[in-house]
Amino acid sequence: MEDSISQLRRDYTLSGLDVDEVAADPVRQFQAWFDQAQQPIAAGQVPDWMEANAMTLSTCDADGMPTSRIVLLKGVDEGRFLFYTNYDSTKAAAMAANPRVSLCFYWPHLQRQVRIEGTVSQTDRETSRRYYHTRPRGSQLGAHVSPQSRVVDSRAFLEKRMESLEAEYPEGTLVPLPDNWGGYAVTPTAFEFWQGRSNRLHDRISYTLAEGAWKVERLAP
Repeated sequence: MEDSISQLRRDYTLSGLDVDEVAADPVRQFQAWFDQAQQPIAAGQVPDWMEANAMTLSTCDADGMPTSRIVLLKGVDEGRFLFYTNYDSTKAAAMAANPRVSLCFYWPHLQRQVRIEGTVSQTDRETSRRYYHTRPRGSQLGAHVSPQSRVVDSRAFLEKRMESLEAEYPEGTLVPLPDNWGGYAVTPTAFEFWQGRSNRLHDRISYTLAEGAWKVERLAP
């Protein structure tokens, strides 16, 4: 098995990237790539399980232990990257202890990756409330049901709580925003745009924030 894994490789030939081709503002560059990642998904040219807004969120707790998980980007507002979660979760505890985080988007159908480093903070409650009420009703109820990251006895425990909440908030009634659920906003301090290239000579363009301005540089692959 080890030998078969070591021989897995692919040559990347779809595109290239140079410093003089990217936007001066990394958020604009991200938006351009994000739009390009969505287009073939919307056109049915790639599998329908592909989610362009799926991103790896990496955090470190107070002891420096890193943890990564996939979450969904739910907006870009004034240059900040938004996502939502339970404020009692493991990730929330890590972000409270250490607000420095990293995001990573990978779009294999374009042979592209974007890394973002920055600091995270909770959004205001009205922002959380507006987004919460755009979610499917089942997802709204699920936010109340799950004691996220806590040990539970069984799935039946969760299903019973869901049935109880469905009775408490029947169709047509407003499901309130839970006190322990809401948004986070990541304010970027660095970006890296990676374009796969042949022979592992990948293109890597970095943006670093210095004195309020973005510095754009090429990195060796």
